[in-house]
Amino acid sequence: MPDNAKTQCLIGVDLGGTKILAGIFDTSFNCLGQVKISTKAHRGPDEVINRIARCVKDTVDECDLSMSQVRGVGIGAPGAVDTQEGRVIFAPNLGWENLQLKKSLEKQLEVPVFVENDCKLHTLGVFEAELKAKPKHLLGIFLGTGIGAGIIIDGKPYTGINGTAGEVGHMVIDINGPECGCGNKGCFEALASRRAIFRNIQAAVKKGQKTLLTEMLGDDLADLRSGDLRKAIRRGDKFVEKIIDQAAEYTGIAVGNLMNIFNPEVIVIGGGVVEQLEHEMLPIIEKVARKNALPGTSKGVQIMATRLGDDAGITGGAVLVMRQTK
Repeated sequence: MPDNAKTQCLIGVDLGGTKILAGIFDTSFNCLGQVKISTKAHRGPDEVINRIARCVKDTVDECDLSMSQVRGVGIGAPGAVDTQEGRVIFAPNLGWENLQLKKSLEKQLEVPVFVENDCKLHTLGVFEAELKAKPKHLLGIFLGTGIGAGIIIDGKPYTGINGTAGEVGHMVIDINGPECGCGNKGCFEALASRRAIFRNIQAAVKKGQKTLLTEMLGDDLADLRSGDLRKAIRRGDKFVEKIIDQAAEYTGIAVGNLMNIFNPEVIVIGGGVVEQLEHEMLPIIEKVARKNALPGTSKGVQIMATRLGDDAGITGGAVLVMRQTK
């Protein structure tokens, strides 16, 4: 890469409940390198911030660059975010409340830092890099440790009056459902997120449910990953298949509701759960969504899985930096 191009590098960071992924991009949003480390949220916010900074610096180092060649860092945080202050208002899966993420990271990295909700960045990455900003109206829904969304209306991100629009994970699907990390019961996130899926499997195993997962990972399922669920289903595990079908049905109900409300041109489904289980989940999601949508509402609406996978968030972070530093 020419020296003058090096000064235009953009860094995107996807901060999740279980992992931190940082990627460095050129101004055409080509990924030049990335580093992933565990979040270790149980160590507290200061330690997580240190780990984010380390992940960014390691990514720059892996590409033989320096922080002086970085235009800025765009980071997606899982929860409600004040984008003006760069403050995480509430992130239940990290146990954060009113955390000044932008200021803390800028102090360590000495480059501009821009903070946004993680799913808004995922949606921005898909919209700009994967779909080339073509859809007029786009809804992105992402299933990971939690569940969130991003909304594009008339080609522009919709953030709401205080920047928190898109918290679809806390849309109540079942008023008698399990308690969510936000304190409410029956949230979409409490029913269909990775955490919810794992919780349901582990609870059933404790009650004596037989599954191939215990043969693969041991009775405590401590190292369970979304990819293990795919492997178990493809080996004929009907119990795991039932759990995933249920999560897909809840997702389909949520998508149908959102289709009725927004009537977008495209609905993109992503996140780590869908990345690993797209073929098992997407047909059910689409069938249930269209069944739950009002007659005529789903006409012309495309439901698709993102091809960016795990890179959607970091790509969106790079897009955010580009937009904020024009």
